Amino acid sequence: MDTIATTLQQSLTQLITSVVTVIGILLMMLSISPVMTLIALVTLPACGAMTVMIAKKSQTYFSKQQKSLGELNGHVEEMLTGHKIVKAFGHEKESVETFRKVNDELYRAGWKAQFMSGIIMPALNFINNLGYVFVCIIGGLLVAKKAIDIGDIQAFIQYMRQFTQPIVQTANIANVLQSTVASAERVFEVLDEEEQIPDADDAVIFDKDHVKGEVRFEKVSFRYKEEVPLIEDLNIHVKPGQMVAIVGPTGAGKTTLINLLLRFYELNKGRITVDGADITKMTRGDLRGLFGMVLQDTWLYKGTILENIGYSLENPEKEKIIEAAKAAHADHFVRSLPLGYDTILNEEASNISQGQKQLLTIARAILADPPILILDEATSSVDTRTEALIQKAMSTLMMGRTSFVIAHRLSTIKNADMILVMKNGSVIEQGTHDELISRKGFYEELYNSQFTNPNVQEEEA
Repeated sequence: MDTIATTLQQSLTQLITSVVTVIGILLMMLSISPVMTLIALVTLPACGAMTVMIAKKSQTYFSKQQKSLGELNGHVEEMLTGHKIVKAFGHEKESVETFRKVNDELYRAGWKAQFMSGIIMPALNFINNLGYVFVCIIGGLLVAKKAIDIGDIQAFIQYMRQFTQPIVQTANIANVLQSTVASAERVFEVLDEEEQIPDADDAVIFDKDHVKGEVRFEKVSFRYKEEVPLIEDLNIHVKPGQMVAIVGPTGAGKTTLINLLLRFYELNKGRITVDGADITKMTRGDLRGLFGMVLQDTWLYKGTILENIGYSLENPEKEKIIEAAKAAHADHFVRSLPLGYDTILNEEASNISQGQKQLLTIARAILADPPILILDEATSSVDTRTEALIQKAMSTLMMGRTSFVIAHRLSTIKNADMILVMKNGSVIEQGTHDELISRKGFYEELYNSQFTNPNVQEEEA
């Protein structure tokens, strides 16, 4: 974008000036001698052909240059963001080697691009000089015939120099223009991506306070890639107030299910309803306003702890924020900080621990008081004692609310009203904990694998 902006600010002005100059000088040349003007114009196609031929060759290198520059910037940003991990695992050498490799590619592409585009200027000068020679010869013959005066030839050559100068200048900025074209291609890749489907004009409006929380998945199918099936013909009926646990191995489609429910992705087939209303008939803002979320990856922004907990509501009262923090068992650690609730978190919230960050996000969800809850491994970063306290708080919070809980530790979802066992994008088992254990299927294998001592297995083997 910087390259495109610079070109539009500088080179475009020069281009417009050049076009106007060429038209004006061409009229003056025609007034002196149409024959010599014709000779001068013959050089234009030759200049154009030469420019196109070289530009085609160099454009490939300019595209490579922009691509390598993007890769280099991405690598530098990644290494700076994760510099602690890089140092902890001793990957400094590999990181530097990758930088040098990408930097060498950038250097080679840049050198070739500049070299090829640099040839344009001398090539055009050569063609223009040939034009001067022919004009002088033809002009000499016309003077000998007394068709024109010798002063006209002098004036014509001066005009011809000014006529070719804008063309040479345009060629001179060819490398800038080509770099801009290469940059524009990368920008248009983003702009050409498929637009988000707009919200329906006749959208259903929900009163948040009167939402029951009945959720249905009806013959739902979804694929990230057309040729790779993920979720096929999925049917789920969640009754109001039920706690639904979603379990399964990594990559089974648990988080994808939640993303579909919140319309972060659009379905390929089927439909999802909340209280009988198709979610595609609701605005995304209204739909997502029905849900409170606590994710495994915590997100906090630069600001006070008070502001971060109160993020879920507009102008929340301080007393309610503190009540939510107490319910999430975050109040004690917050008050132990030097500035308490007025402590400012930095941009990465690295001045508190991962477990403390998760407690704050849970407090934020409690404060929002949503009709439907989504908990994606919400207690993964807290100790066992704190987890037990949060489970109690969550039980209170989930009373009377529909809740979706993604869990890896199966001991935490024994009391769920319904457990959905997912594998390869499909719900392969469905029921309560006791029902699934009695079936001796995939869920029982998952459950037992978490309570089996691997050392005992090795001794038995």
